[in-house]
Amino acid sequence: MLKSDYFIDVLLPIPLKQSFTYQVNQEQAATLQTGMRVAVPFGKSKIYTGIVLRVHQQTPEYKTKPIDQILDESPIITLTQLKHWQWIASYYMCTFGEVLRAALPNAFLLESETVVQLVSTKEVDEKTLSDDEFLVYEALIHQSKIHVNEIKSILNKNKVVGILQKLLQKNIIEIEETIFEKYTPKLKRYIKLSSNYSSEETLRALLETLSARANKQKEVLMTLFMMQAQNKKPIGSIELQKKANVTASVLKTLLKKEVLEEYYIKKDRIEYQGKAPQMLKSLSEKQEQALTNIKASFKTHQTSLLYGVTSSGKTEIYVSLIKEMLEAGKQVLYMLPEIALTTQLISRLKHYFGDKLSVYHSKYSLNERVEVWNNVLYNKPKAQLIVGVRSSLFLPFKNLGFIIVDEEHEPSYKQYNPAPRYHARDSAIVLARLHQAKVLLGSATPAIETYFNANEGKYGLVRLSERYGKVLLPEIELVDIKDKHKKKKMTGHFSDRLLEEMQLALSNNNQILLFQNRRGFSPVVECTTCGISPQCKNCDVSLTYHKFKNELRCHYCGYHIPMPHSCSACGSPTLDTKGLGTEQIETELKQLFPNKSIARMDQDTMRRKNAYSKLIDALENQEIDILVGTQMLAKGLDFRNISLVGVMNADNLLNFPDFRAHERSFQLLLQVAGRAGRTEERGKVLIQTYNPYHQILQQVSANKYEEMYEEQLQHRYQFKYPPFYRLIKITFKDKNFSKVQKASYWFAEALKKNTTGIEFLGPESPPVGRVRNLFIINLMVKIPKNKPLKQAKQALAVVEKTFLTIKEFSSIKLIMDVDFY
Repeated sequence: MLKSDYFIDVLLPIPLKQSFTYQVNQEQAATLQTGMRVAVPFGKSKIYTGIVLRVHQQTPEYKTKPIDQILDESPIITLTQLKHWQWIASYYMCTFGEVLRAALPNAFLLESETVVQLVSTKEVDEKTLSDDEFLVYEALIHQSKIHVNEIKSILNKNKVVGILQKLLQKNIIEIEETIFEKYTPKLKRYIKLSSNYSSEETLRALLETLSARANKQKEVLMTLFMMQAQNKKPIGSIELQKKANVTASVLKTLLKKEVLEEYYIKKDRIEYQGKAPQMLKSLSEKQEQALTNIKASFKTHQTSLLYGVTSSGKTEIYVSLIKEMLEAGKQVLYMLPEIALTTQLISRLKHYFGDKLSVYHSKYSLNERVEVWNNVLYNKPKAQLIVGVRSSLFLPFKNLGFIIVDEEHEPSYKQYNPAPRYHARDSAIVLARLHQAKVLLGSATPAIETYFNANEGKYGLVRLSERYGKVLLPEIELVDIKDKHKKKKMTGHFSDRLLEEMQLALSNNNQILLFQNRRGFSPVVECTTCGISPQCKNCDVSLTYHKFKNELRCHYCGYHIPMPHSCSACGSPTLDTKGLGTEQIETELKQLFPNKSIARMDQDTMRRKNAYSKLIDALENQEIDILVGTQMLAKGLDFRNISLVGVMNADNLLNFPDFRAHERSFQLLLQVAGRAGRTEERGKVLIQTYNPYHQILQQVSANKYEEMYEEQLQHRYQFKYPPFYRLIKITFKDKNFSKVQKASYWFAEALKKNTTGIEFLGPESPPVGRVRNLFIINLMVKIPKNKPLKQAKQALAVVEKTFLTIKEFSSIKLIMDVDFY
C-alpha cells in the first residue's frame, strides 16, 4: 500500500496519556469526522476501537499503520462531549483513554478476540495428538472457528496457551484476531401474504384448496385478512397466531408453502406503554414561592441550591421546571445517586412526561444503553428527559438546557474505582457550563462545601422550610441502649421503647423502616476461648458472617469460606458472633413478629435488575410490614404509609476515622428520619445509641443543620480541610510492604521539595492496610484555596513522571484521587 498523505489522531480506551496517529487514504479522510469510531491495530496483533480526534496531513515522526476499518457512518460523540471528557481527564489527573472507557457503553468499544481455526490443507495424524490437543482438534472439525474462551470450557482449564502453541507448532491450527459486534438490534417478526397470491384468481384458488384439506391454515389466512382490514399496521406473527388460535407449526407450514412471507422490523427496546401524560399537581404557596425564587436565582447564577426539608415537595418543583425546559425544546438531565431512587421516581415522572423520558444506568442491559445513547445523540422525542445515575452525564446531549442533581450531598456521586475518579455533581456543573445550561442542586442536608458556596454567593440559594401539606417533621427520640442493657430492657438488639412503638405502629396498620448500616448477619465472629477472629486471607479485615449462606465473607475482595464449627487457632467450638448486621435484624424480627411480612434492602438482596422495583412496589402496595435496610433507605425514597423509623445503632456511623464522619452521620440519620410521617400523621423516629449526649445526635434530634454546619466549618478551618483546602489523595499499593513504604516516603519528600505552601498528611496506612493482597499507604496533599490548583497538579505530575522512571518502584501501583470524598 502506498503511503498516504492523510492521517488521523485516534484516542484509544487504554490508560495512556497520548493519542495515536494512523494513516488513511484520501477517500477515508473525506469520510472521517471527529467523534467517529475506527478499528485500529495496536501492539503486535490486537485491534481496538478508537475515536477520531482530528483528520490532518501532518506527517508524524514515527512510522504509522493503516486503520483496519471505519465503524460509523456519522460521529457517535459530540465535540462538547470531547471537551467535557478532556476537562475530566485534566482535573481528576487521569488519562483521556480512561475517561473514554468509562463514558462509552461497552458495546461501542469493540476489541479483537482470539479465534482458532484449522489449517484447511493440513492432514492430521490423530495418534500424534495428546488428549487435550485431540479434544480441540475434534471440536474444530465440527465448528469452523472457536473462541479461546470456548476452548477453556471444552478442556475445563483456565490456561490453554501451551496447548494452542503445540498445535500451532504442528501447523494444525491458525489463530486470528476477530472483532465481534456486541450490540444486537431488537427485531420483531411480521407476517404478510406472499406476492404469489396478489391477484384475485390465485387467491381464490388457494382458499378453495385450503377449504378442502386444511381448516387451520384457512383460519390463519382469514384472520390475516380481517386484521389487515381493521388495522393498516404490520401484523406481528405472535398477534396473528393468538388471534387465529393456532400453533406456531401452522404458521411454519404456510411459510414453507410460500403462502405467507415473514419479514423483520427493527424495534427500540425503550418503549413507553403507559397512559397519556397527566396535568402537573398544583403547588403549595411555599412551593410556588420557591419556584419563583429559583427562576430569579437562575438570572444571576448558573447553579443554584434548593435547600428543602425532607418531604417538602422538591420533586414537584423539579417537575415544573422540567416542563418549562421541555416546552422550550431543551433536553433535561435528572441525576440521582442510587438506582433504587430511579425506580420510584420513573413511575412518577412518566405520569407527567410519558414517552419523553428515558432511563440510563448500569442495571439496564448493554443493548438498552446503546439505544438510549443513540436516542440522545439524535435528539429523539423519547430522549428529552434523561433520568440516571452518575454515568448519565457522559451521554451525547445536543441541546442540554437543565441539569438536576438530586440529593447532591450523597457520596455515591463520587466514583472511587476505577479511574476516572470524578465527582458527578461537580462534573455536571462543568457540563452545564459547556452547554450554557442551568444546574439545580437539591438536598435536605446539603454538603458542607455546597452550602458554603451558596452562602459565599457562588451558587444561588433557595430555602423550602415547610413540608408539603404543612405536615410536621417527625418527632426524633434518642434511646440510651447502655442504660437499657443495665436495666435488662433489651430483647436481642431491640430496646423496650422501640418494640413498644413498633407494636403501636403495626396495630394502626402502618409500616416500619429499620436502619442498620451493615449488611450480613454479624461483622465479627470471635472465639470466646482465645479471642481470635477469622480473617480474610487477602485483606487485613475480619470476615463477616452471612447466616443465609452459612458462610464468612470479605466485603472488600469477596473471599468467602463456610462457617467453621471450631476455632482454627485453638480448636475450641466456642465461636460467637459479635456486632449487628441487617440479616441478623431480619432474623430477630421474624421471631418477634412471626405473623408480619418482613423484607430486607441491602446489596445482598438487590443484585437483580428488577429487585428494586419489586421491593418498592410491594412496600407501596402495603405487602411489607417491616423493611430492614442499609443506607439505601436514606436516599430520598418516598413511602406514604411509614409512621416509624428505627435506627438500630447510630454509634458505628459516628466513630469512623474520617473528617466527614460527623457531617455524613448527620445527613444519613436526618435523611433516614425523613422517611417517616410523610402524609398527614406525624412520624416517629427512634435512634438507639450508647451515647445519646453526642453533639451530632443532639443536633439530629432537634433538626439543627445550621448549627452542625457552623461547628463543622470551624473544625474544617482549624484542621485545613475542604472547603478551605482542596484534597488530593495519593495511594501507593504493592505486595511488598517495605517497598510500598519506601516509595511513599520518596514521593512525599520529592513533592515537598517541588512545592511551597502545601500541607501534607502522611504517608500513613489506612485503617484497612491490606486489600486483595496489596499493602496500602496514603499520602494526603492539602492545597489552600489561595494557591492555584493547576500549579500544584503540575508539581505532582513532575514528581509522578520521575517516580515512574525509577526501576525499583516499577511494580508500585500509584493512584491519584482529586477532591477525595
